[in-house]
Amino acid sequence: MTLKEFFKNRFFKLGLVSTIFILWVIWIGNYWLLLGLPVIFDIYITKKVNWTFWKKRGKKPGKVIEWVDALIFAVIAASLIRLFFIEAYTIPTSSMEKTLLAGDYLFVSKVSYGPKMPNTPISFPFAHNTMPLTEKTKSYAEWVKWPYKRLAGFGDVERNDIVVFNFPAGDTVMLQRADQDYYAIVRQTADDLRKRDIRSGKPIQPFNIYVSRARNMIKNQFDVTSRPVDKRTNYIKRCVAIAGDSLEIEHGQVYINGREQPHFEGLQYDYLVKTDETKINSILFRRLGINPTDRHYIAPSSTYRIPLTEKNKRKIKNFTNVQNVKKFEEDNPYQVNHLIFPFDSTYKWTEDNFGPLYVPEKGKTIELDTKNILLYERIIDIYEGNELRIENNTIYINGEPTSKYTFKMDYYFMMGDNRHHSADSRYWGFVPENHVVGKPVFIWLSINKFGRMFDKIRWNRMFNVVKN
Repeated sequence: MTLKEFFKNRFFKLGLVSTIFILWVIWIGNYWLLLGLPVIFDIYITKKVNWTFWKKRGKKPGKVIEWVDALIFAVIAASLIRLFFIEAYTIPTSSMEKTLLAGDYLFVSKVSYGPKMPNTPISFPFAHNTMPLTEKTKSYAEWVKWPYKRLAGFGDVERNDIVVFNFPAGDTVMLQRADQDYYAIVRQTADDLRKRDIRSGKPIQPFNIYVSRARNMIKNQFDVTSRPVDKRTNYIKRCVAIAGDSLEIEHGQVYINGREQPHFEGLQYDYLVKTDETKINSILFRRLGINPTDRHYIAPSSTYRIPLTEKNKRKIKNFTNVQNVKKFEEDNPYQVNHLIFPFDSTYKWTEDNFGPLYVPEKGKTIELDTKNILLYERIIDIYEGNELRIENNTIYINGEPTSKYTFKMDYYFMMGDNRHHSADSRYWGFVPENHVVGKPVFIWLSINKFGRMFDKIRWNRMFNVVKN
């Protein structure tokens, strides 16, 4: 028997496919799937059942059937690759600039942290949460729901990894504004209602009353729906703190367990750049990679507010018409306490001065009180499925009064590298481990919407490996 004949031998094919299938079943951990072995045996050896029913046995398929055959194989193969190994992803916003740019197209590795089994296995191929060319039609059915299960991967999420994850606050969305944070809009609307009462001289109500009114208003104006974990919008951020860490931000600098977070090459902060009453040439901005939407000019003071890396800050200081470059800092917690986690004036935090905050670790028990419950109530109630209520300063979990809680999952704190232009954990809290999707590995295409002609494609970024 020649080598070519050996590889074509049906028993060799049976052994190869069966081995791959058994290894896959062991990886999945569901040994009921081994019942598929007789099907594989029949396909290659006994051939009692025509599993490719769209083709007639013993008859050469026509062109249409060949196309159908190829399409079915491609859909199945691509779906398995997308589910278990790698998935394409697009950077839609500037929250990770200059590390990752808006318009970067990435491949995200599912095996870096281990792929998740889908919560909603019945779904339209290659569609995330809505059907193609629609805004409201779900691409999935919830007749079958699977619990969270993560398969073995190459490692765990590490501090400072760039991570793709399902947006934790994306469990509820307004379909007409699905790219925005529903809860943030509710809080902003509630704050507007409170301010309206202040201006009109009406009695000020507790904030939760305004929140309830805001929810009703939004429900009447928009189509509001809920989404399972695996169908929530994908976000990409840097994991600045892992489970068990203590995080604090002072004047924009992140400290983890008391130590400064390393400064990354692409890390940006907003700076106030004051000129001598003349504007900076747009060509100079283009050379620094600063897009028109990144800069805001304040005419009365001849000042720009611009996100800058450390490298660009040094360059812009040397411009002849620049007089001063000062780092921007949000220092008024009363302006943002309904926007910054945990959305309560008890914690006077801003995006630049935040914490200290403990990031929950699976199996760890903490003492609870009526102050720190604000930090962990969404974890206890929503992410870990308990019934939580507070009555007369007593915390009840599943109907039992308690002053302790043991976490069931690990959690992470995510931030964008464009620190003043990133909707991240400072605005919506922790990322549960069951929301982690994967790790970006390389950029296969990069489109610059501000580019001209051949500059539309960032050729120097294509096929670059994503570095932490």
